[in-house]
Amino acid sequence: MATTLTVGLPGEPTPTGYERSCEQAAPGSDHGRAIRDVLDRIGDKWSLLVIGTLRRERLRFSELQRHIPGISQRMLTLTLRQLERDGLITRTVHAEVPPRVEYELTPLGGTLIQLAMALADWAIENHPRIEDSRAAYDAAHQR
Repeated sequence: MATTLTVGLPGEPTPTGYERSCEQAAPGSDHGRAIRDVLDRIGDKWSLLVIGTLRRERLRFSELQRHIPGISQRMLTLTLRQLERDGLITRTVHAEVPPRVEYELTPLGGTLIQLAMALADWAIENHPRIEDSRAAYDAAHQR
């Protein structure tokens, strides 16, 4: 299959991977599927918090749970299992009594750190404005 190189007009920004995939998509193909699939994982309520928490060191389950306020044991277990399945973290069981289990980012998971931190910084910076906008919207649309 031949790949077409798309070059923008002078002064236009270079197309992103997403834009290139849309431009080169064969009729009936769904390049958005990959985006939806990955965003379903990292865009859920807990995954980016787990990834961000593991950015500096490997941690045990109980340490992770202490660092992520509000996450239940069940939700942390499910999130860790999904991140491990996707190859973003590794789970290491040490043969001790009682067994010691540690979690750490894989190299692939590490590539998310800069993006995750940028998104987290954006959320913290803009949360007050978003709350104000929600309050104004709710006030204007009260029944």
